[in-house]
Amino acid sequence: MTSTPTTRRWALLAMSVGVFCIQLDAFALNLALPQIGRDLHAGGASLQWVTSAYLLSTGTLMLGAGRLGDLFGRRRLLILGLAVFGASSLVCALAPALHVLVGARVVQGAGAAMVMPVGLSLLTNVYPGELRGRATGRALGIGGIATACGPFIGSALTDAVSWRAVFWLNVPLAALGAAWASRTAESYDTSVPRRVDWRGLATATAALVTLTVVVDRGRHWQWPVILAGLAAAAALLTWFVRLERVAASPLVELTLFRNGPYVALTLAGAVANTATVMFLFVVPLTLQGQWDLSVAVAGIAFLAPALAMALAGPIAGRVPPAAAVRVMTVCLGAGALALACLARASSLDVYLIAATAGGAVLGTANSLTLVATQGVIRPERAGEASGVTKTVITVAAGLGVALAGAVADQKRGVGSEAASDTALQITTLGCTATCVVLAVWLGAHERQRQDACPADHEAYSLRR
Repeated sequence: MTSTPTTRRWALLAMSVGVFCIQLDAFALNLALPQIGRDLHAGGASLQWVTSAYLLSTGTLMLGAGRLGDLFGRRRLLILGLAVFGASSLVCALAPALHVLVGARVVQGAGAAMVMPVGLSLLTNVYPGELRGRATGRALGIGGIATACGPFIGSALTDAVSWRAVFWLNVPLAALGAAWASRTAESYDTSVPRRVDWRGLATATAALVTLTVVVDRGRHWQWPVILAGLAAAAALLTWFVRLERVAASPLVELTLFRNGPYVALTLAGAVANTATVMFLFVVPLTLQGQWDLSVAVAGIAFLAPALAMALAGPIAGRVPPAAAVRVMTVCLGAGALALACLARASSLDVYLIAATAGGAVLGTANSLTLVATQGVIRPERAGEASGVTKTVITVAAGLGVALAGAVADQKRGVGSEAASDTALQITTLGCTATCVVLAVWLGAHERQRQDACPADHEAYSLRR
């Protein structure tokens, strides 16, 4: 099947539904955990695995899933991912015990790991270059709605029906997405043999499992255990690089990391994603804590930041790849300013204005990471590139959750003024430092370009 406007539309709809479900399930259950514990007669730290199991599974499997889509068909992997996600959501909805729910969440994360990088690479390959960014931005905008509103959707469904309703919602949506995906065009990487680097895949997965477990659970461990985990992850990643250097068909071409704009956007996106997770954790709870709003009123108050974050996806899709790093630098600088204003807001109105601005710029930075990295790589290896990018920013999201938990006030939660200020200050410093590094890199990159083309630069100066 060839790519036509109709088949492209089916691909966009399938990806949009998939992103919505995946992002909703990443954020919708945090406030529902106490009710899940009561219903399943579970409690303590084990309840956190309802969220952690999903995030860990998603983060560790994206790298391999992206490249498998390149090799064996992006449409095929997207359909499979949506089917796995929908089926595991059904098991989650019917789970009679916590261990069943956690196991189903692991499988659900595996489905999500296929949908995200494969869906992005499918859009990259079925849309022409001039429309590619806009299509990806629209899909990510739909995901932005689920990201921003997930906690309130989850709490509303839990209060009105049951926490199981979150999973029941996924079943028809995933089925619809799979049906739409089946009507789009297939695409492969035809530049290499269809051979899987199984040793590289196993090593990379083991390294990512180790790293994400340390990031997610490290705050509950002693420092010697944390350092041992980080050392093991570093050793596995080093071994992975050695394997990729000699592999005939590597899982990840190491030349990808010589692509300066790709690396800059991915690392900056990791910081932006960490800041976004912190933002989504701090702001809703601060509205209920420091500003003393009810859950319902806080949800209404947060609609403006949520809408700004959702609209950021289409905006990011219109940024040309050549300007992506500059726009990312501006977004991180503006994000740092908005977060600093949140920590010093003297009234609720000022707080909501700063939160709306923060949602807009952080949402743009996050969407730009996924849109722009697809614009600076070869389309035939789009799954590989999106898998690497999504893996990096997902692990960063886990770091954001860990940081939020680490600075939370144990008695009143992160919504208390002291705890939320600490969280925001840490995030502001991270955004500011990354903004400065990107600005320095841009300056050095521009000087190198001018030195490489002195004649062109001289002609340009004479024309002026």
